[in-house]
Amino acid sequence: MASHTADAPARKSLKQDLFEHPDFYGIDELLTEEQKLIRSSIRDFVKKEISPYIEDWAQRAYFPYEIVKRFGEIGAFGPTIPAEYGGGGLDYISYGLIMQEIERGDSGMRSTASVQGSLVMYPIYKFGTEEQRKKYLPKLASGEWLGCFGLTEPDYGSNPGGMVTNFKDMGDYYLLNGAKMWISNAPKADIAVVWAKNEQGRIHGLIVERGMPGFTTPETHGKWSLRASATGELVFDNVKVPKENLLPGKSGLGAPMMCLDSARYGIAWGAIGAAMDCYESARRYALERIQFDKPIASFQLIQKKLAEMLTEITKAQLLNWRLGVLMNEGKATTAQISMAKRNNVQVALEIAREARQIHGGMGYSKELPVERYYRDARITRIYEGTSEIQRLVISRLELGLR
Repeated sequence: MASHTADAPARKSLKQDLFEHPDFYGIDELLTEEQKLIRSSIRDFVKKEISPYIEDWAQRAYFPYEIVKRFGEIGAFGPTIPAEYGGGGLDYISYGLIMQEIERGDSGMRSTASVQGSLVMYPIYKFGTEEQRKKYLPKLASGEWLGCFGLTEPDYGSNPGGMVTNFKDMGDYYLLNGAKMWISNAPKADIAVVWAKNEQGRIHGLIVERGMPGFTTPETHGKWSLRASATGELVFDNVKVPKENLLPGKSGLGAPMMCLDSARYGIAWGAIGAAMDCYESARRYALERIQFDKPIASFQLIQKKLAEMLTEITKAQLLNWRLGVLMNEGKATTAQISMAKRNNVQVALEIAREARQIHGGMGYSKELPVERYYRDARITRIYEGTSEIQRLVISRLELGLR
């Protein structure tokens, strides 16, 4: 892609963002006033800063780096991290609502925020030293720094334990070698939380900083999903990592899996944000589009589609709310998070598909968001744990299998 095209000023859409979320079961009554205020502020931000520009960004596969600082200003990075480290100190339902509203604007934008909070700030807070927390978390929370999470490798995706990226103890430092791919935020990241094996084959987390010799982040081009987010590789060629950059709090595959639990929780909420926008777009279009001298909403086949879409959204909203309560109580299990992620991503995919059908030919136009939502929902079934892997997590727990 030519650089002058990617860097051109964003073309602002003249179409007004009129979104109001469906709440068929009165779930708002289960939310606190603070939670509703947080949702409202993020929704206003999305309507002003993302919705008018996102179709142009996605069309050009352009990542608006300036959005990083803005996300920091509104508290979208690490909302559950304590305030003393720059986070919001919020509960998990508030975090979910933030992810829901951002993904309602765009899945790639939510991915940028989700990676920063759940996959970079979370492990530093959970597994890092006090010195690491103070050094990195405030700058990540404010958006001064952007981070990424290095787990997936060219030959190891659903089986991350097979990773070959490794580090050796050289006395005064660790020597890191290997590569990661399909890494969100990588091309623009200031730091990377990288998972690698030591000489005994044990997995540890390391904080790798941009500028360390041998560390490069080539950008991935040609994506058909999450086009407004930055994706790339992490390449480590004899990178000297200071020993104080090792995350000492937890080792083994369970450490990055805990991070993925947090990220999958955010995806479960985000997916329904996209689904709700598709539903609202389809509902409005059905009332406005005239065929055979009347709105297509008057036809029972369209009514059936809308009723089923609303039902699935309502079920997913209740699933998210209950999961948020369990997260706040420290009781949520990996399998429960997997169930919400798998279900809600599938719901979003099906609703985007039906919304595209209701819109007819317009559903394939960049004038409306449903085709973008559909493509993004497809990839969300794959990243941070495929839907097939989520099914295994759920069924094996129920069957008593490891």
